[in-house]
Formats: sequence, structure tokens, C-alpha cells
Amino acid sequence: MKQNDFQTPPIAEVIPDTLVNFGKTRIDNYFWMKDKNNPKVIEYLNAENAYTDSVMGSTKDLQQKIYDEIIGRIKEDDETYPSLSNGYYYYTRSEKGKQYRTYCRKKSSLDSPEEIFFDVNKMAAGKAAYMFGGYTISPDNTKAAYFYNETGSFADYTLKIKDLTTGNDLDFSVKGATSFAWANDGKTIFYGVIDPITLRPYQVYRQTLGSTSKQLVYEEKDARFTTGVSGSKTREWIFIYSGSSTTSEERMISADNPNGTFEVFLPRVQDVEYSVYPHKEYFFIRYKDKENLNGKVYQVAKANFADRSAWKEIIPHSKDVRIEKLNVQKDYLIVESRKNGLAELEIRSLKDGKSQFVSFPEPVYNAYSNGNPEYDAPTFRYSYTSLNRPTTLYEYNCETNQSTQLKQQEVPSGFNPDDYKVERIWAEASDGVKVPISIVYKKGLKKNGTNPALLYAYGSYGISMDVFFSTSFYSLIDRGFVFGIAHIRGGSDLGEQWYEDGKLMNKKNTFTDFIACSEKLIADKYTSADKLAAMGGSAGGLLMGAVTNMRPDLYQTIVAQVPFVDVVSTMLDDTLPLTTGEYEEWGNPNEEEAFNYILSYSPYDNIKAQDYPNMLITGGINDSQVLFHEPTKYAAKLRAMKTDNNILLLKMNMDSGHGGATGRYDGIKETAFELAFILNRVGISK
Repeated sequence: MKQNDFQTPPIAEVIPDTLVNFGKTRIDNYFWMKDKNNPKVIEYLNAENAYTDSVMGSTKDLQQKIYDEIIGRIKEDDETYPSLSNGYYYYTRSEKGKQYRTYCRKKSSLDSPEEIFFDVNKMAAGKAAYMFGGYTISPDNTKAAYFYNETGSFADYTLKIKDLTTGNDLDFSVKGATSFAWANDGKTIFYGVIDPITLRPYQVYRQTLGSTSKQLVYEEKDARFTTGVSGSKTREWIFIYSGSSTTSEERMISADNPNGTFEVFLPRVQDVEYSVYPHKEYFFIRYKDKENLNGKVYQVAKANFADRSAWKEIIPHSKDVRIEKLNVQKDYLIVESRKNGLAELEIRSLKDGKSQFVSFPEPVYNAYSNGNPEYDAPTFRYSYTSLNRPTTLYEYNCETNQSTQLKQQEVPSGFNPDDYKVERIWAEASDGVKVPISIVYKKGLKKNGTNPALLYAYGSYGISMDVFFSTSFYSLIDRGFVFGIAHIRGGSDLGEQWYEDGKLMNKKNTFTDFIACSEKLIADKYTSADKLAAMGGSAGGLLMGAVTNMRPDLYQTIVAQVPFVDVVSTMLDDTLPLTTGEYEEWGNPNEEEAFNYILSYSPYDNIKAQDYPNMLITGGINDSQVLFHEPTKYAAKLRAMKTDNNILLLKMNMDSGHGGATGRYDGIKETAFELAFILNRVGISK
């Protein structure tokens, strides 16, 4: 495929806007693209999509082949393993040919008749996009509150309540809802809503079913914070959570007394984060501050929680172990933590204080607790997966310390883990720090520098990039690719300090870490620069934009999914969604030092006249996280400035948002498209 074999790529109209901050002038030729109500913007997007379809026309058969392969690795007719909650067994079902799940339950026994309470396929019928945002069952099991949207935007959910005895929705609807909790009377409800301009979750209301009046019970005034409401596992409490990326606060009310006044658990202190996990006798508190970045755990009797001197430290801080989550049961505390980049599950007896760890067989894996909704249960569930191991669900018996396999992800087309080699190698970053890379490839692959490779990463918000079994990327691996995940700073893969070292004024470590990982794959002859592809989405798309500006010579192909690339302009506009709350992640560009630092790496602002790799940039017209104009402007400016003849494509989903297509088959088509682009660019056409 040579670029001149196709129609001429669209050239965006140049309408310069002059932006001046701290004496520095930026000329933005594509600032006008922000308005999706402007017919010229839609015309341009349609032209880009038409060009993308033209360029990718010769890969249609390859796209179909990859699509069929991915489908072949999925059990299309499948059910989740049932979970008991408040007298009912709950499970979901996916069916061949259907885009969405069906939600089912059985009363008391798995032999009881099936009750379908949400058939999302029927709910989504005739809609270009549909997202089902989950549900919460009322204490008496007769009603289900649920979220949905028809735009694909994560900030556009409507809350409704379904009467499970009649199958009809009640006369109740909340636009812009974010969270929900039932009081124990089964008729009082608490729900959170977003600010309609900034899309920040900022208020919590109380309302009684059948009444049109609602009471505001909490409003979060600090623009850095979001808020939401939830019920406790013990069914004793309603909690309102408020948090920024560095600080948190919780307030609570008895679920038996929904008209009472919320009481603050621990008043907020800047740079102190905590989470409360109720037991019927105690509160357990996961607590983090600047001196205890990886967290510690306290226990306190319920009656004494307000007395800090009564808090007993039961898990001390460790610089090597990050405490991530707790699951409280009557007799056991399950602790999810991370050590040396790998998950650990610890079971602590609340009767004798003894602890036991779940053992895992492989050196590179991911495991996470699924908990147990039943407070009195002596068991909990956890999932285990690795780069070459399909996800397996286990049940762990805390009394016998035994794991029982409940369900393993099936690969109908066949899969043998022993056909593949999994490794963890370490790259040396520019400042000498060792950065882990998890890789998988087919056994027999020769490390001679001729293999294609795909390196994937995220690297922001403290989100760890755990290894996973991919039904998609094996379409690359089985064609000779090395697939790697770079565990770069900005995530919490190696603890909370790993995150601190990749945010704010350390953000560039995220980019140089990824470059070091890329260089390591090349130096160790897993691949070469003319065969190396890279992929990342959202903040991982920012990563893609930054590294291609810094080291375009290292990559043959880049896939930047819904990329956050216009960092300076977005972070300066506090009317945009998410902006103010992001100051603690990126810095506040209204301050000169932060402005200059962000400007020094912002991908859109640092595009220059140089050769760039082949690039596929994706976006969603209804994206509320990264507004559609960011990838659009980015593609336009790259097209105007790059000096190479490599392919540059913008693929804009004109029906959906940040997550792309909402149906599972439509989502697989998008994935097949992206993988076909990568394969085509390295010269693989079958």
C-alpha cells in the first residue's frame, strides 16, 4: 500500500487562533474544530473516515479473517458462574449473534425457575449505541435500580428503577446519574449526579419512591473532588465518598435511618486518602498519606471510630508492598496487595490473627479478588490469568485454605498455553531505574531482530497495567509477533512511588520509560525499529503522541486510541469535562512552572516537521473523557507537518464515545480493524 494509491487525504482548513500564556504565544490552526455542531467539522470527519475506508479497503479480507479468529477464541454462548446474594443466585448470559448480555437470577436454588430481569439486547434494539451501566437490587429483592445511556458517553447515564414483580419501570428517572444506594426500607433512595457543564459528579440526593420531591444531602464544592454514594456489604450503612486524586473523605448514615444526618468518618486532610470497610463489629480503614504511600490498615470498634487513639494498626506500611483493596467477611479479612509488580491475596483470620497467602504457580501473572457478596460466607472468589493462561475463576475456602476451580475461560478454536513463552525482562530507564516488561511469543521464535512486535502501555493515574490473556492479540502472536506490556512509571505497577515518579513534574519519566522499553526489545533482538508497533489509549494515547514526537525513529507503526494529546489547551479550559480534577495528575497550567512543563511534552504542541511512523488515530464523537476534537486536531496538524510518506489515518466513531462501539461484535470489528492496520504496515497480508 503506497499512500499515493488512494484518494487524496483530506486537508483541514487553517483558521489560526492566537493563544498567549505567560508571555508565550501558541498558534492553533485547528482550534475551530471544537464545535461538533459546525457542519464544516462534521464534513471534515466524514472525509477522514472516507479516506480511512479507502486506504484500508485492501485489508477487508484480513479484517474479516482476524474478526473470525477472535470470535473463534470466544465462547459465544456462555454464562457467568452464579453468585449468591441475599437469597438469589445471579448470573449473566451471552448468546451467539447477540451484542449484549442478559441478566438472570434464580431464587434460593439453582434448580429454581430462571428470572430474566434485564435483556439488554431488547433494551438496545434499534439504537446505534447503548451502554448498560449496571444495577443494584433493593433490600426486599423486588426492584432494580439501573443505569443506561444511548450515546456511548461515560458521563451520560440515566438512572431508572424497574419493578421486578411486574417487569415495568417505575415513574422515576434521573439524567446524569453516577451512583446509587438503597436504604433498608426499600423505598428511600440516594443517588449522585453530575454537574451538567463540567460533568463532575458533585451532588448526592435523597428521594422516596412515589414522591416527586428530592432533598440535596451533599454537594462537593471543591472542583478537584468528585463524589458518589454506595451501600455497605453489611447492609448497615450508606456511604458518601468524596475524593480527588490525592485526598479523600467519607461520611455515613445508618441504612435503617435514611432521614438522619450524614456523619463524617474522618475529616479530609490534604494528601490523606482513606477507604472504610465495615464489619458488623469493626471498621477496617485502608489509610495512605505522604509518609505511608503504599498504605496501611487500621481496625477500630464501631463505637469508637471517631477516637483516633482507638485505631489499632493491624497491617503496617511497607515500602515494598502496596495495599490495594480489602474485602471484609464475618471471620476473615481478604487483603489485595501488590509486591514487585505482582498481585498478592492474603487471608487474615479475625478470630486468631493468623494469615495465609494464596499461592500462584507462574512468575508473570495477574490475580484479583472477586470477593463474596455474602458477609457470613467462609469462602471468597478470585480470578487468575496470565499472558498465556485464559482467565480462571476459583473459590477459596478460608477454613481449609484450599482453592477450587469453578470456571475457566474457554477458547473454542483451541489453545495450548505450552505453545508460548512468557518472560519478564527489565529495561534500564534514562535515570537508571529498572522498568519491567512482560512479553509473550510463540515458542521457536528466534531473537534475530527480524520479528514484528507490539508494545502496549498506559502509564497514568496510578493504574497498573496488569498482564492479561487476550483473545485479540493472539491474532498477532500467532503470526510471529512478540507482544509486550511495558510497566512504566505513572502506573502503580511497582507501588505508589512508581506512580508518584510518573505524574506532575515527573511526567516525562512515563515517556522515557516507554522509549527505554522499546530500545530494550530492539537491543535484545526481539524486534527492530522497522518492525516495532506501539499502542495505547486515552492517557496511553498521550504516551503514544509524546514518544512519537521524541523518538519517531523507534517505531514503524503507532495506534493511538482516543488519545489525550491537546494537553495544554484542555487543561487551561476549566469548562471542559474533568479538567480541574486533573490538576493533581498533570499540574495546573494556570501556574507558570506547570504550564511550561506541560507545554514541553504536550503531543499536539510539539508536532514538528519530521518523519513520523505509520499512524492510526481513533476517536469517538460522543467522548466525554477525551473530547473528539483532540484526535481530530492532532491528525490534521500531523498531516500538515510530517515529512514522510507513511500512512496517517483518523477513524472517528460517529455514534459512540470513549470506549468505542458498545456492542461486543461491533467492538471486535474495531479491534480487527486496528490489528489489520498493524499487520498490513509490517507487510503481513494474510
